[in-house]
Amino acid sequence: MDITTLAKNFRGHLRTVNQHRKMVLKHCIKAGIPIRGLLHDLSKYSPTEFIPGVLYYQGNRSPNEKEREISGYSKAWMHHKGRNRHHFEYWTDYSTVTKKMEAVPMPDIFIFEMFCDRVAASKIYNKGKYTDDMPLNYFLRARPKRLIADDTARKLEFLLTMLRDRGEDYTFRYIRRQVRKKKHCKL
Repeated sequence: MDITTLAKNFRGHLRTVNQHRKMVLKHCIKAGIPIRGLLHDLSKYSPTEFIPGVLYYQGNRSPNEKEREISGYSKAWMHHKGRNRHHFEYWTDYSTVTKKMEAVPMPDIFIFEMFCDRVAASKIYNKGKYTDDMPLNYFLRARPKRLIADDTARKLEFLLTMLRDRGEDYTFRYIRRQVRKKKHCKL
């Protein structure tokens, strides 16, 4: 990769990460969980995630996808999912019963952050073409391939469906009410 492309990718990736974090923060504030927004995705600035982000930057999808296509896996993604509790992939462990890797339920606060993350990512990658059904469609497309606790999937799908059907303002108000009640997503 020549120096001009590297510099362009550096600026593009940094801009994308910063825009994404800013949008997630905005959504987390609307959802009543501002601290989660401030802490969101800080690991993306670590060398393990940032350098591959620059090397595999494309601008229209996650650099992790390209890294995975080239290497067969994404070291950046494995680092990221192991440090960020708003990813359902973080919430897996070996079952004491089956002795296999299984999904465990996510606490609601991280489901709310995951919702904010997915909406922001859809907006960043789809730019002006974004519609409120995109985060749900993306979630549903990957359904057969996911290792996610049933309760976690049901709660996230509920919120994404609410977004599609009722819009952002309504959905963020709903989440704020759940956060204030500390009952979290009584669905």
